[in-house]
Amino acid sequence: MNKKFSIFLVPFLMLSLKLAAATVDTVSVYSDSMNMNIKDVVIRPSGYKSSQKYPVLYLLHGYSGNYADWIKKDPGLPGLADEYGMLIVCPDGGFASWYFDSPVVKSSRYETYISRELVTYIDKHYSTVNNRTGRAITGLSMGGHGALYLAFRHQDVFGAAGSMSGGVDLRPFPDSFGLKEVLGEYNQYPERWEEGSIVNMLYMIKSNSLALTFDCGADDFFCLYNNQLHEKLLERKIPHEYTSRPGGHSWEYWCNSIKYQAMFFSTFFNSTSKVKAG
Repeated sequence: MNKKFSIFLVPFLMLSLKLAAATVDTVSVYSDSMNMNIKDVVIRPSGYKSSQKYPVLYLLHGYSGNYADWIKKDPGLPGLADEYGMLIVCPDGGFASWYFDSPVVKSSRYETYISRELVTYIDKHYSTVNNRTGRAITGLSMGGHGALYLAFRHQDVFGAAGSMSGGVDLRPFPDSFGLKEVLGEYNQYPERWEEGSIVNMLYMIKSNSLALTFDCGADDFFCLYNNQLHEKLLERKIPHEYTSRPGGHSWEYWCNSIKYQAMFFSTFFNSTSKVKAG
């Protein structure tokens, strides 16, 4: 190899490495429980190959959002799939489903859709770690509530869970965020609001049954309730990570927060894979 060629080879290789990037798919998944096709985003890390098994992070959107919110608002998201070698799945959770199987709107079955139907589809069509040690779930706002709600109720499916600016106590918001449309009026069905609030669901988990992380901006209207959730977890001696950073209920905050949570879930995936290998 002559010297002139070798001088330009290294920069060319570096450029090629930088051009390698995650692949973003939009898939349409049929839901038997809702009798309709639902769009979801799937991000595959660069170098993805069917001979390798990948952990999956399910990432939920907030109230009034949709499946495309995360990929449109956070340009760094594919980079996290690359950095940690994981699939990232962004489901559609409806305008205001709160990820419940609604007792009011019988056609709104997003708990069943995400925890069963979508997980089954992803495991069938992608090369995944097909058990709870390879699945985590988190989300923002309504999606933060949804992630913890689904993980608490389906610990056979998810091994780790998180929340960003999550609506972890529904009761203070009886006329907000479309909650009464999916749960019914608070004064008529208080038990639904009680049972559906994360702060009242801690009896469902035991120490170390789920790897937990959540955070909320100090200026966020949900911060008080996240602080209370943190205190209740401490009282029950349930291990978790909780952070309150400067910021409000905004995409600027969430695009920063997901970086820390992706690292947390990667650590979880790596620890469980080492245990299985040992």
